Amino acid sequence: MGKGCTHDFGIVEDAAALPEEIGYEPEKYGCVWIDDDYLEDWWPRLESIPAFFHTLDRPERGLARYGITLIPPGSLPALEEIVLSDRRVQTDEQLVELSRVIREAIRRGKFVIHFGV
Repeated sequence: MGKGCTHDFGIVEDAAALPEEIGYEPEKYGCVWIDDDYLEDWWPRLESIPAFFHTLDRPERGLARYGITLIPPGSLPALEEIVLSDRRVQTDEQLVELSRVIREAIRRGKFVIHFGV
């Protein structure tokens, strides 16, 4: 984990097999973390991305800032665009790692899990 307020992102191998109550287990999903400051800057654009809050039974848009978000494969290109359009991606290892996770999930057709602050 990083310092301060961070968000974790990882790949879900089998979204259909997720438990009803998902616990905070970033290591289980191979998560990388980014500082909350990035999401603050991206928030208006994130709010348009279809996702699920806490369970696949709760369709929403954006990220559950203080909870768990499941981002389906169809929403990942929009998330990737937000990350890659941030000029800091050229110099910040956190953003490079996040873009790597998103790209891998897109390639494999997997969900991304997000653990909020």
